[in-house]
Amino acid sequence: MTEQTSHSGHHVSAYHAPSEDVFGANAVRLSPKQCVVAVVTLIALYILLPAIWKRIEPLNPGADYRIPYSLSEDYWLYARYAEDITKTSTIPLIGDSVIWGQYVESDETLSHALNHKLGSQRFVNLGLNGSHPVALAGLLKHFGSGIRNSKVVLHYNPLWTTSKRRDLQGEKASSFNHPQLVPQFYPRIPIYDASGAQRLSRAIDCRVPFLSWTEHLRKVYFQNESVTNWMLENPYRNPIAAISLVVPEPEPGTPSPPIPWTEKDASLQSFEWVKPSESLQWEFLKKSLTTLRSRGNTVFVLVGPFNEHMLTDESRAVFSDFRTEIETWFVQNRVEHFAPPPLPSELYADASHPIAEGYAVLAHVLVENDSFRTFLSR
Repeated sequence: MTEQTSHSGHHVSAYHAPSEDVFGANAVRLSPKQCVVAVVTLIALYILLPAIWKRIEPLNPGADYRIPYSLSEDYWLYARYAEDITKTSTIPLIGDSVIWGQYVESDETLSHALNHKLGSQRFVNLGLNGSHPVALAGLLKHFGSGIRNSKVVLHYNPLWTTSKRRDLQGEKASSFNHPQLVPQFYPRIPIYDASGAQRLSRAIDCRVPFLSWTEHLRKVYFQNESVTNWMLENPYRNPIAAISLVVPEPEPGTPSPPIPWTEKDASLQSFEWVKPSESLQWEFLKKSLTTLRSRGNTVFVLVGPFNEHMLTDESRAVFSDFRTEIETWFVQNRVEHFAPPPLPSELYADASHPIAEGYAVLAHVLVENDSFRTFLSR
């Protein structure tokens, strides 16, 4: 701005626009070279931070470790645990809450019972609560890549085919476990109702380790809240100090009371079984098997044991045909498997979950099975 003299002799101010080379006090302009360096640095951090975090945050699972119930959707933790397992000579048991142990303590699960029966630490619990076969296929595809060149026991729970809703089919939208892990676009999941933006976000989250890592931080250190919401609820706490680098141990106790179903006044069930040829859950169990085999794993499939004592005569007959059909498929495709007979009635808590004594009996039956013994001896 300069002063000029008007014709009347008064001084007036003349405004001159600043040149393009003048910036505000807080403006920063990077050169093209600096922009490239900044972008490369951000990408490197984006890729490397999740890997670096594994060295910063200790994970020292004990003999009977299982993913904490509260962290059932912490898939980054699952991936890390799966990767650590295959660095040892132990055999992971993979499956839903039957493997995880819905009605038992962590030292009463099938993996513990097998180790006790064999007298050595040969099995580990890689079950995940609520992981029906469609979700399990996504879990193994995106977060199970560390399971390689190992022996694996894959569990199949027939419960997921006892109705169209459990099989994720039907005309009416319904909620279900682990929607983040199911195919977001194709193949179509009939009861899955989510917006296009939500589906895209979930598909990206499963494929970008940085995003699943940030979800891990949120679930472990910020009570499953975003950092912003956590700070609003804890205005006097330092969010950096909240990152204690201590991953929660499995919770003591059981998520559900370990009461035999015979003491619950439960009535016999007539399930509307979905045929294997029409079942989404069965189809995705086969996808999990293919994924594991493609990574050099030797897979043994454990079917059930389902609580046939709960079934009406008609429903039991349908289940018998169902089991025969899937066992035929296993034989035709040279899949080592075992569908044990049902446990004593009082050893079930519900249609598919044993109580502690049931796992002990199941471990004994498994170890005595010829196919399983051949699988172990390889």
